[in-house]
Order: sequence, then C-alpha cells, then structure tokens
Amino acid sequence: MKKNLVFLTVAALAFAGCNGGFKKGDNGMLYKIYTDAPGPTIKAGDFISVNVIAKTDKDSLLVSSYDQGRASNLLVQKPMYKGDLYTGLMMLSQGDSATLKIDADTLVKKSGQPKPPGFKGKYFVYTLKIEKVIPRGNLDDKAFQAKVGEYFKAEGDKAKAAEPVKIKKYIADNNLKTIQTPSGLNYVITQVGSGEKLVPGDTAVVDYTGKRLNGKVFDTSIKAVAEKVGPPLYDKMRPYQAAKIPVGQKAVIPGWDEGLQLLNKGEKATFVIPSSLAYGEQGYGPIAPFTPLAFDVEIKNIIHPNPNAPKPVMPQMPGQQAPQSPPVR
Repeated sequence: MKKNLVFLTVAALAFAGCNGGFKKGDNGMLYKIYTDAPGPTIKAGDFISVNVIAKTDKDSLLVSSYDQGRASNLLVQKPMYKGDLYTGLMMLSQGDSATLKIDADTLVKKSGQPKPPGFKGKYFVYTLKIEKVIPRGNLDDKAFQAKVGEYFKAEGDKAKAAEPVKIKKYIADNNLKTIQTPSGLNYVITQVGSGEKLVPGDTAVVDYTGKRLNGKVFDTSIKAVAEKVGPPLYDKMRPYQAAKIPVGQKAVIPGWDEGLQLLNKGEKATFVIPSSLAYGEQGYGPIAPFTPLAFDVEIKNIIHPNPNAPKPVMPQMPGQQAPQSPPVR
C-alpha cells in the first residue's frame, strides 16, 4: 500500500515526533496510521464501510459509529481540497486503521460551512477503521451497484441472524424477567401502577429512555438522563418533556403500540423490541437495519379522547396505511 503520498523531509520527521507520532499532510492535516494492511488504496468513486469516532481535539465526541452499532457507508468523493477528510481516506486501504486530524479553520474556509455549535479546538479528529472497500474500477453503474447491493444483503443477513442472540444476552445481562408476547415483544413491569389501563384512542403521556442493546442511550425525554450522557444527546436548546403518544393509532413503532396497551397509569416498564416491531430491515436515521432496541418507559398520565370532538376526515388511497414515526425525536 502506498504511504509515500506525503513526502517527509528531516524537518517533517522532527515535526511528527513533537506531535505524538503524527505526520504532517497538506493544509494542516495530521495523520497517524496504526494498521497498514496490504491492498490498493481507496480511490474516488469507491464504496467503503468505515467505523469512525469523530471528536474535537478537546476530546468532545461528535459521533461514533460504534455507539450507533454499525459502520458508516459512503461513496468516496474527490477531495474538496488537499488535506480534507477524503484526502486522508485515499491514503488507506481495506483493513487499515488510522487517526486523521483535519484543520478546522481550513475546513471552514474551504467548504464555507460553519463549525458545529460550541466547537472548541483546532482540529476535527477522526479515528478510522476501514472495514470494506468495493472498488469502482471500470465497472459500469449496474455492475457496481450490484456489488454494493450484495454487500448490504450479506451484512443484513448477518445482523438478522445475530438479533435473537443479542436480545437473549441483553435480557440475561440485565437480569430482566421478561414476558414475551406472540408478536415477539419482550416486556417487564418494573413498577406496578394503580391507575386504569391504556386502550386504543387514549393518549399516553410517557417518559422514556431508548437504548441500543449495547447499552448506549440514543434518545430520552428526561433531561437528567440526557445531561448524564452528554453531547450530542444532550442539547440545551431541546425542551425535554414527556411525549404524548396516541395509542393504537399506528403513530409509533409496533412494539410501542402493543407495549403501551399492556400498561396502567403510573406503571414503569422495560420493552425489548425486535427489529420486526421497530425499524425492520430498512432502519431509521441512526438506527441500523435489523436493530433490536430497549426502552424504559413510565406512564405519567392518560388523556382520554373527547367524545364531543369533531372527527377529522382524512382522504386515503385504497390500502394506504398511516405512516409510522418513531417514539423518539
């Protein structure tokens, strides 16, 4: 693999020694390669799957694919300028791991995009592990897309096969005495309520915390939980408050729609939801395909429908179903 893309003089080597082993690239970029696997370097137009932890050099986390439970997938673009992230990626090959430091001021100047709110530091820092490269080469669009599609299918099949094992392990590791419904929803009441049970047509006022089965919280309605996790989950501009969920109206994922109807006012419960009752084989935003999820919920209140309220008339195509939206922002 070619690593001589940046010519190192004696002065540059001395510079690297003063920067924790990082070598100097163009426009202020610094890089350190930990694993140098054999193989051709990444080129513009290639598809790559890469695990990444993005931080500032003040150690503030921006995003982690490990927390999200899946690698990031992208088509490699031509560098916007020498020394940007794509420049660094094109120094690597499948199996490589590295850290790239991209000068923030240069990135802002060259791209015209502002820094994230509250950004502090000189660099964006990316720690990367290149999991898969599918070279574009001379393939036409159809052949290239077919190869990428085969990769996604294989990854989906692996995730689907691993899902029951992940659910079983999560339940065991957290000592949950769950009940499984015929649909596959696992739930356990952690605090018994004393109020009435939710029924279709009610609106549940719910505090919740959503987790992946690696324990990472991805959303919550509770400010104290968000503050404990910290950014990017905690956003001081967000109004943290209990969510109002229409029950039995397909306004949320099926696991929630079913689970809420098992609960009384005042009850707390944990739902462990298979992907078939969550975001399925497509995923949703940062939720990967075939991802089981866990939610801790508390029914704060129940709002009954007003029998005198006018019923809205919604035009609907034959066979159309109401879209499902997540119980989280």
